Parts: sequence; C-alpha cells; structure tokens
Amino acid sequence: MEMDLSAVADIRSERISWRFKGLPSSTFGSTIGEVADRRLDLFADEFVGPLVVLDADALTHNLTTMAKWCDNHGVKLAPHGKTTMAPQLFQRQIEHGVWGITAANASQLRVYRAFGVSRILLANQLLDPAALRWLVSELDHDSRFEFSCWADSEAGVALMSETLQELQPSRQVDVLVELGAPGGRTGARDLETALAVARAVDQSPVLRLAGVGGYEGALAHDASESSQSVVDRYLTDLRTLVLRLADAGLLDELDSVIVTAGGSAYFDQVAATLAQPWPVPVTPVLRSGAYITHDDGFYRGISPFARIGGVEPFRSALRAWAQVTSRPQRDLALLTIGKRDASFDEGLPEPQLLRRRDGAIAPLTQAKVTALNDQHAFLSLGAEATVRVGDWVGLGLSHPCTVFDKWQLIPVVQGTTVVDLIRTYF
Repeated sequence: MEMDLSAVADIRSERISWRFKGLPSSTFGSTIGEVADRRLDLFADEFVGPLVVLDADALTHNLTTMAKWCDNHGVKLAPHGKTTMAPQLFQRQIEHGVWGITAANASQLRVYRAFGVSRILLANQLLDPAALRWLVSELDHDSRFEFSCWADSEAGVALMSETLQELQPSRQVDVLVELGAPGGRTGARDLETALAVARAVDQSPVLRLAGVGGYEGALAHDASESSQSVVDRYLTDLRTLVLRLADAGLLDELDSVIVTAGGSAYFDQVAATLAQPWPVPVTPVLRSGAYITHDDGFYRGISPFARIGGVEPFRSALRAWAQVTSRPQRDLALLTIGKRDASFDEGLPEPQLLRRRDGAIAPLTQAKVTALNDQHAFLSLGAEATVRVGDWVGLGLSHPCTVFDKWQLIPVVQGTTVVDLIRTYF
C-alpha cells in the first residue's frame, strides 16, 4: 500500500489566505509548512473563533491502538477516507500499516488518486459512464493501482459492463458483491439475489468477481444486545454468501478473496466473524474510519473499546473553541459556533472547558448546548456556572464525519502549541 509522498509534501507549499477560516491574519501569504514550523500558540497568536483543532497525542494513540488491535485479531484495515478527506492523515494511516483506503464516490476517488493512493475500495456502485471512463484511464496508466467496487444488482452489473466494453480497458475491473439486509441501505436483500449478481459479474468479460462486501452499521444504531444480535445475524449471512460462492466455483481463480465489512461501531463483531477459518484464501478487511479522531459523543458511546475489556479506549482528538458573545439571561449564553462549524447530526457539542480572559482554563460544569443555529450555539447554564461575555468555551464534538467537511485547514495542537496544519479536500 503506497501513496505519492511528494504530493502530500506539496501541501505544505500552499499559501494561506483569508480563504481559511480561523487562522491569524499574520499567517496570510505564508505557506502551510512555514506556519506549521512557527509553533504558534493557539491563544496568544490571534487565531479567531470559532476554531476546530486536532490533538496530536490523541491522533497518535488512536492510530497505534487500531493498528495493534487489527494485527492481533487477524484483519486488515482499509479505513474510510471520507471521514477526514485529508491526505496528510491518509499518510499517517499508511505509516501505521493500513491495507488500503475506502472511498464513497467518484469525486473522492479522484482526490485519492491525485495523491497516488495505490489500493482503493469503493464502498458503492460505480455506474456513471464519466466516472468509469476516468477509472479506466487510471487503471490503464498505472499497473500498481488496485481498485474494487460494489455491485448489488444484475442491472448495475449490466450497466457497468456496457460502458466498460465500449472503453475496452486493458484489465478487468474488480467487483465485490454487496450483501445488504431488509431495512438497510444498499446491497442485495437476500442470498439468492446476491448469488445471481455474482454470476452476472462472473459472466462479464470486463469485470472480475473479487469477493464480498457489506456494511452492518446501517442495521443498528446502539450497543444494546438486540442491536449486536442483528449485526451478528447479518455477518453470518455475509459469511454464508462467501461459502456459497466458493461452493459454486465462482472464487476458484482468485489468489485471495476480499471479504469486507465494518464501520466504527461494531468492528469487533466483524473481526470475530471474518477472521474465522475459511475453506478458501480470504483477506478480511475492516473499513472503520472514525477511529482516527474518535469523538465525544456517538462513537464514544458505541465504540467496541467502550464495551470490551483489555483495550485502552480511543481518545477524542477533536475540540472546538468558541467565544461567549452574549449572555442575555442568567441561564443562557450564546457562543460563536453553529451548524456551519460543528457537527450536529449525531449529538450536539459538549461543553468541557472554560478559558477566561485572564488565560486560566478550568473544567466547565453546569452547562449544556441545547441548540445550534447557523452561527450560534445556545449554552444553557446552571445556577453555579460563572460564564462571562468574552470567555472561551472548549467543546467536544460528536461524529467526526460531519466536522471535517466544514474546515479546509485544521490546526494540530500539543497543549496549546500548533505543531501541524491538516488540509482537507471535500
């Protein structure tokens, strides 16, 4: 697994300007690399709020923890890059041994390839002729590029085959049959349909059946026993599909069959199923993406490492800082952060720290964010809270997937010192 490290290094050459929100105006005209090397102080060097930052130590902890866990449990990792869309973080993940990077659509594929990512799983169907034309060009011009995508219907297979036969690619496009479940998202709804899709792929001269994929996270949304049972039943079906494909001889020509599932909520159950012995060579692949930053909300509550013993939990690497701009009532303050800056789809920001105007930082209790507007957060205050206009509030964030897309350049901090800047490409 490789990427173009020179392209990643070139990110540091981009010049900072007013286009990047939150950064000090004194950085305008300097390159990202120059500013990262200055070791600015988050509170002394005129950053403007709101601001989202990443914690360097938490990032390292999460990367090493997940890499070690996957090694110990016999599974590969192809994390969903859509969580961050940050090639600098992809590089960190590759340095920690990931098998590939997962994408969700053609635009993300183009970002990955611009940075030379050499093995990509597209956890989706790819039917758009324009996207297939671009893909064929990439495959034809780079023999090291490994790619596979989903198929969940015979109609989809026919559309892919029709376009690809017109293009005459130099090699077949690898396809994984996607198994879904009633009430889920995409994916064949039963084993017989999935088998028919696999046969259609096998009969196409321009496609190659490379394995089976799916996503259990669409079927359950909490850590209850009933939800975990739903996930286990689905994973059993996924395994059964692989065995039936093997029995039908549809996997005979593969050196190793890719079998992939696993978001960030139930990857322990996925690993327990996929790492069992198989009658054919199998590469079991998780696609968990949110682990790299974790969060202070949805994933904190549902992560396997919050449920099982013997593993140190992931740490939230995300924090937002916003100023108290108004305190119109004794029990209410307004912060300069809103839906344009922070995630809100899986829980509202969590007040954690209060930084007073004299620079003192202390835990913030007796406070809760109750609502977000576009640019304001409503901070409900208990009787004990001593929050003043002009103070700053440090907030934990839930669901990293909808944080990164709001920020093009994110400071990485150790304490209050900025040690790097992460560029995103949404």
